[in-house]
Amino acid sequence: MRIVVVGAGKLGYSIAELLSKEQFDVVVIDHDDAQLEAVRNTLDVLAIAANGASPITMDDPDVRGADILIAVTASDEVNMVACILAKKHGITHTAARIRDMQFIHEAKDYLKQNFDIDLMLNPELIMAYEINRILMTPAALNVEDFAHGKIRLFETKVQRRSPLARIPFKKIKLPPGVLAGMIFRDHRMIIPHGDDCLMPHDNAYFIGIPEEIEAFSQNFVQRAARKLHRVVIIGAGRTGRALALLLEAQGVHVKVIDKSPERSRLMADKLTDGLSICGDGTDMDLLVEEGVADADVVICLTEDDKLNLMLALLVRHLSKKDMKTVVRVERNEYVELMEKVGVSIVLSSRLLPASEVLAFARRGGVVSVSLLEGAKAEAVEVIVQEGAPVVGIPLKDAALPRECLVCAYVRGGEAAIPNGNTTLLAGDRVILFVQTDFSKQAMAYFKGK
Repeated sequence: MRIVVVGAGKLGYSIAELLSKEQFDVVVIDHDDAQLEAVRNTLDVLAIAANGASPITMDDPDVRGADILIAVTASDEVNMVACILAKKHGITHTAARIRDMQFIHEAKDYLKQNFDIDLMLNPELIMAYEINRILMTPAALNVEDFAHGKIRLFETKVQRRSPLARIPFKKIKLPPGVLAGMIFRDHRMIIPHGDDCLMPHDNAYFIGIPEEIEAFSQNFVQRAARKLHRVVIIGAGRTGRALALLLEAQGVHVKVIDKSPERSRLMADKLTDGLSICGDGTDMDLLVEEGVADADVVICLTEDDKLNLMLALLVRHLSKKDMKTVVRVERNEYVELMEKVGVSIVLSSRLLPASEVLAFARRGGVVSVSLLEGAKAEAVEVIVQEGAPVVGIPLKDAALPRECLVCAYVRGGEAAIPNGNTTLLAGDRVILFVQTDFSKQAMAYFKGK
């Protein structure tokens, strides 16, 4: 399968890197030859210096007739034109980065129908929804819903005094609708068995029925944890503005700090009860004056990764309680560093939209892909196809890779946790944990012949 990526910026690079690792035939186009230099030097892809919204470029033999085009330049208009031209030059499926919130909220269906765009990506909105989901679940590092909300994934950090730490799983009575799916410890993915234990500082992933997961998650809530009342957001860009409105709609009091008068005015016009403050988020006097130390959560959403880290450490220093900090990063390699120095939750602005593109590119029954632990592992929702190797065979006899675990499935609208004797049928929605390096091998078991 040949996939064309228009735009070699940070998001385009991350998407091209993921797709090339999946052994897709990837072509990256950008008019800026300097942007393409990193692509040429580090990725096994074809790089073309050209205008991605030009009919001449679309007529290039390496572009014309590709299977998918993904336009992720910094311009919404360029991305839309690229998708229109792609369809006219025989490219079957298209995806476009659309950052204008008005387009997404008011003209999404119109764009799909009239601009030949099959998938629209708004990285800022994706990030806002992700942070909101996590904040609304106590003790969560990550929360994902699958199968139209019938299955939920819950990731948490195991604390030193957790009541479940150091106890073998065979001695832990998990609720019937909850499965311990995966543990990440010292950069290693562990699919837990009866003799395995949760250890302090593990990242543990549980999956199951949403109501059961919500009740079970209370085992990881520290006694000092309270309902979310006050949140401070530093950075009133697209993500900050969208997140502030989501939180305010759920009764959370929000303060948003940004040094740009224009962004602060935009935010003030949208908030009902919250405050938009024009000021420097690194100003200690301002932070003290605005009572940042008393916030339940501080979210750092500036466009500078290093500044976000400094802000998170600064507000933790000011706080008299165990404050939760959330940081957005552009560079994936910073995630682990920030977690080590005490940032509560670190989210990559590249990996979240890239995971949507990965599911779109795989197609063939794949509904969604969530990249976990910096893309070392995945949670995948897939529809089992007729004639797939896994159909009609007990899971214990299906010879799935050891690096893959079937965590849950939905059949006839009912969600269930499988065991070794479970037999999957065509049409089942299945949620898997799989080590990324083995994802292509694992997916073959669920695709039709």
